[in-house]
Amino acid sequence: MIDTIKSFARSESGAMTVDWVVLTAATCLLGVIFVLQIKGPQDDIGGEIDRSLSAGTLSELSFME
Repeated sequence: MIDTIKSFARSESGAMTVDWVVLTAATCLLGVIFVLQIKGPQDDIGGEIDRSLSAGTLSELSFME
């Protein structure tokens, strides 16, 4: 029984899984941060396009200058 516990304590078979879980979580977190940073400016541009199309002044979009 003691040998089994010692063998389990020395085993590193789960270490690779932990590394991949941490790497995947960090990648997902960076993706969420990226989307949140882009969301605001994208909404502003979309609203400006909508207002310009409604007014019929597409050539006056400030982001196209």
